[in-house]
Amino acid sequence: MMNNNLTILHEFGIEDQHAGVYCGEWLQNQNAPLIESVSPVTGDTIASVYQATKEDYELVINKAQLAFNIWRNVPAPKRGEIVRLIGIELRKYKHLLGQLVTLEMGKLLAEGEGEVQEMIDIADFAVGLSRQLYGLTIASEREKHRLYEQWQPLGPVGIITAFNFPVAVWSWNALIAAIAGDVMIWKPSSVTPLTAIAVQKIVNKVVKEQGLPEGIFNLLISQGSTVGQEMLQDKRIPLISFTGSIPTGRRVAEQVAGRLGKTILELGGNNAIIITENANLDLAIRAVLFGAVGTSGQRCTTTRRLIIHDSIYDTFISKLTAAYKQVKIGNPFNQDTVMGPLVNKTAVDDMMAALENLKRQGGKVLYGGEILQGEEYQSGCYVTPCIAEAENHYDIVQKETFAPILYVMKYASLEEALNAHNNVPQGLSSAIFSSNMYEIEHFLGPEGSDCGIANVNIGTSGAEIGGAFGGEKETGGGRESGSDAWKAYMRRQTVTINWGSSLPLAQGITFGEF
Repeated sequence: MMNNNLTILHEFGIEDQHAGVYCGEWLQNQNAPLIESVSPVTGDTIASVYQATKEDYELVINKAQLAFNIWRNVPAPKRGEIVRLIGIELRKYKHLLGQLVTLEMGKLLAEGEGEVQEMIDIADFAVGLSRQLYGLTIASEREKHRLYEQWQPLGPVGIITAFNFPVAVWSWNALIAAIAGDVMIWKPSSVTPLTAIAVQKIVNKVVKEQGLPEGIFNLLISQGSTVGQEMLQDKRIPLISFTGSIPTGRRVAEQVAGRLGKTILELGGNNAIIITENANLDLAIRAVLFGAVGTSGQRCTTTRRLIIHDSIYDTFISKLTAAYKQVKIGNPFNQDTVMGPLVNKTAVDDMMAALENLKRQGGKVLYGGEILQGEEYQSGCYVTPCIAEAENHYDIVQKETFAPILYVMKYASLEEALNAHNNVPQGLSSAIFSSNMYEIEHFLGPEGSDCGIANVNIGTSGAEIGGAFGGEKETGGGRESGSDAWKAYMRRQTVTINWGSSLPLAQGITFGEF
């Protein structure tokens, strides 16, 4: 593993102590504190990164502003061509970057490579979108007047991403914002700095080969209390896209709104699946297993609650427990591994604390929830996925614990199930398993799921890039990726052209004669 680590770092040109700031050149302040990147796979330090300072931040924002003045005037299809070339480079590095994601974050290698594939898909989507930034033509009530709307570049965009999708979420924002004419300032999670450096180096290659101005794609690696705070308060950054926890997201919203800036918030999920008596149980078992165990329960779309009809509850729990017992836990680089480690020991501690909280409130662990011991699990980040019997009103069930804990509960009527489903603060992803059209349509209707994503006979995880991604309530209301999410990265402008010789006013108003 160690030799493989060195190969990955060497291929990306990542040094043992690497600069954490890029704005056309790598800036490395030797007096700045270091962030250690520790692999949850082995517990070993992979490399260290110099944190950005406030002085670095000023250099980056100034360079970004200068770049924006040039980039916004590049025609959108030509901006799309740059994104196309970035997609080509990502294809070349798919396996290598996927390996680094697995090494640094701990998700399965197939998931790591899948995350890079998502970046490639977003690049392809953005290229097509660069020729489709449509505005409406509107019928004017005034003679010889044309009324329409158009979309203009917004400015430097701040992108703050989380550890669980360390590269894909950047692409959702940066590649769409790039074709919109914006420039990017990326602050990745300090838990996964190396993947960010690798992505920056891939992008740099395209930027330099195409002779583009420095400062279009920028990187700032730092603890949130320094550079992140500067970004939130900086009026030079009109939009902050933040992915992370609800408490932090609330602070982001308050501070950016305080300066009347814009936000895209992708916060916590508390995603539930309703299993009706008319469900295909085998299909549901597979979906629940991936939804609850995939990425070791560290997706914002992870299945966290299971609401099961009381007539099939015992049967379903028996089948699900049998499936959980077959889950192979171990090194995520191994092909037969189904679940890798949690991202760090803090995540393990949070999981154990949640289970203790559950028991105090009257819940019961039906399976799993243990820390694994042994040489293979020496990092201390490996656990068994947990099935826990609970009631929806428990405080711990109302919160999102970023770990593979699945809370299961019974229901008697669909109205009861929907009430439990919606009765949490979050509203990201949801699903129902049923072959009954009434149940399905009720779930999809205005009295049904209150989430931003509603699925039928598939799980809560694994959203496609073509649809807008995001949720309601404390999930933040933001939308990224597909559909018309591009509009968040641009400013809408209504235009009126008078091509006549008179000056009629709207609403039939007359204003004297001159």
